Amino acid sequence: MSEEVSLVIPKGSLEEQTTKFLKLADLELIKKGQRDYSPKIKDSRICNVRILRPQEIPRYVEAGYFDLGITGLDWVYETESDVHIVAELPYSKRSSEKVKIVLAVHEDVDIQSVSDLKEGSRISTEYPNLTKRYFERVGIPVKIFLSYGATEAKVPDIMDGIVDLTETGETLKKSGLKIIDVIFESSTVLIANKTGYRSKRKPIEEIKTLILGAIDAQNRVLIKLNVPEKRLETIIRLLPTMKAPSVSKLYNTDYYAVESVVAKEQINELIPKLKQYGAEDILELAINKIVD
Repeated sequence: MSEEVSLVIPKGSLEEQTTKFLKLADLELIKKGQRDYSPKIKDSRICNVRILRPQEIPRYVEAGYFDLGITGLDWVYETESDVHIVAELPYSKRSSEKVKIVLAVHEDVDIQSVSDLKEGSRISTEYPNLTKRYFERVGIPVKIFLSYGATEAKVPDIMDGIVDLTETGETLKKSGLKIIDVIFESSTVLIANKTGYRSKRKPIEEIKTLILGAIDAQNRVLIKLNVPEKRLETIIRLLPTMKAPSVSKLYNTDYYAVESVVAKEQINELIPKLKQYGAEDILELAINKIVD
């Protein structure tokens, strides 16, 4: 049996970030044009690539049309697809934070929690199954209307509330809505067909390693510096590292070369401090992948 893997990636809000991380993982999409939904990846492990709506991907992977897919965990649960979760990919449309599916109502209504909702309230959502299970769990019968977009625009004159996806809540707030409950936290996930995962586990795990390595590297940088021997222990104590810094003596001097991988968010405060305590020739370098 061939170990080549077919891959489906999301069109829409996740497409840009997914494309970026695939490129950093040396799995760059090669397109003939903007509307090419069957791009190529120059990698012997990947035989077929397709770009489809994330809502569709879990079911296509479950059915075996693709061995591997990238989509939102929300769509795996919404479609109740029986797939193998290979890995959580910590990115969303704008950030590395998880997104939330929330219940929201108009800011002017006297509703502070789901228990304040009346029976028969009209709820608009792109997630009818998740919404149905949620309201069954809290014991409030409501009328659920499938939304095809612009969900927040339907409150309050058409709908009493919405169940929608948000990263920061800012769009809902600008639309005059307030969040009264968080139903589900979602993230981007790498999923596999269960049969395909068993028969093609090696290439799938290798692809996972490359993608996670590229994502992890975005939050870290490599810092290199030269340190006089008398300052070495002080500098080592200052350096936050993944494990331990690399240290090597410079030829025919009393200086040492030090290298370490550090969190990107710390670097602006770290560099002046290192210089203050005697580090010289400090270099900050970008990293494409980190594989533990």
